[in-house]
Amino acid sequence: MSEFAVEALNVVRTFDGGALRALDGVSLHVPRGEVFGLLGPNGSGKTTMVRILSTILAPTSGTAMVNGFDVVRQPQRVRQSIGLAGQYATVDENLTGLENLRMIGRLNHLRTSVAVSRARQLLEQFGLSEAADRSTKTYSGGMRRRLDLAAALVADPPLLFLDEPTTGLDPQSRQDLWGIIEGLVEDGVTVLLTTQYLEEADRLARQLVVLDHGTIIAQGTSRELKTRLGATVLEVHFFSTEDARRALALIGDASTKPANVEGTVIELTVERGPSAAADVLRRVDAAGLALAGLSLREPSLDDVFLSLTGHRTEKDEEPDAAPRGREARRARA
Repeated sequence: MSEFAVEALNVVRTFDGGALRALDGVSLHVPRGEVFGLLGPNGSGKTTMVRILSTILAPTSGTAMVNGFDVVRQPQRVRQSIGLAGQYATVDENLTGLENLRMIGRLNHLRTSVAVSRARQLLEQFGLSEAADRSTKTYSGGMRRRLDLAAALVADPPLLFLDEPTTGLDPQSRQDLWGIIEGLVEDGVTVLLTTQYLEEADRLARQLVVLDHGTIIAQGTSRELKTRLGATVLEVHFFSTEDARRALALIGDASTKPANVEGTVIELTVERGPSAAADVLRRVDAAGLALAGLSLREPSLDDVFLSLTGHRTEKDEEPDAAPRGREARRARA
């Protein structure tokens, strides 16, 4: 058995007769028993890659093996060995939580008694036992996401694809789901996670790949990617956007990379933090501009992403978003 749960080599996927190249030679090696993160902005190709690995889409070229099975030649074997939770909860809101999981079990050819037993076990594991007999239309967003993740685990797959699993959740629900994912990995499940939340990748993923416009632009651990930036971030806060614009012309050259301006805040990537901060203070004071605040911090994954792509991640729906409803359930069956 290979040490990798996923082995993808030079995967290309085009649309519109080749006019749109969603993936352009992407190669992935996902080790077993850990969280592997795919980062990228809207339209970067993350969801397209997941759809190929889960056999919903076929690659235009290249090869991909999932749990030792070829996604093109052995799609049924791949589906039997994976779980998939897409960007949107695919539960049937007219059924109860228990009925939803029992249905997924039967679609996975489990005997009725086994499907019910597995459903109750997962409802307990995900803190949904008290709501087991309630219609899911009464569930909160966080409860639906937990139920959707439970549905992906009914057949006890060794590999789980999570495509933007915490999109739309409040901070507490997101934290709860992170804890569940960490527990799954402790139990030996391999997770391939796509996300635009940098703090999510930083907390969960051991290895990261950054996609942009269908190509890999960086990969490594979170620490390795931050070290790659190789500098400290100096944040300079002003009381107005006008002051920030005026200050940019005065202090922009203090940064080793192009400065980032967001409203009243200027972010500068600097090599020698304390001396750079002192220099910036002198320049701003000499220009008669009032500071609202100044701080030095270590680079975050968001800083790395901005440095690599020229823009921050966006929290909106990705154009090639994961399929909903029947199509997503078919991938589980």
